[in-house]
Amino acid sequence: MEFYWPATTGEWLAWLSAAITVIFGLVLFFAPRVALKILRLQTKPERPEALSEIRGTFAGFYLGLGLSALIFAQPFLWIALGLSWGFTVFGRLISMMSDRGNTLYNWVSVIVEIALAAGPLLFAFGFIA
Repeated sequence: MEFYWPATTGEWLAWLSAAITVIFGLVLFFAPRVALKILRLQTKPERPEALSEIRGTFAGFYLGLGLSALIFAQPFLWIALGLSWGFTVFGRLISMMSDRGNTLYNWVSVIVEIALAAGPLLFAFGFIA
């Protein structure tokens, strides 16, 4: 098995989405308090186990999916990555409408997440070669 290096624009878009997902996962895994500050969240001092949720649930998912897409570079993994980011956008938009979350931070996040979803999906479905 050898590491696959992207050759086309579409492959690069999908690959960059996976690489950014891995970077997010690494920050969540190795610096959960920093990640929480970036996300504008905080844990309660009496709940130290909250950091294990950040490292386990969030970082584990980002690292697992991102690394799988980078290592295996298969269409179904690009689709899974794109759909994951797409549902992230969907959840954020629902929250913005129902939880009074219509803020600049959320709109910037929506734009970034749409880009992270679009790259792998456009490549996997053949819209970008």
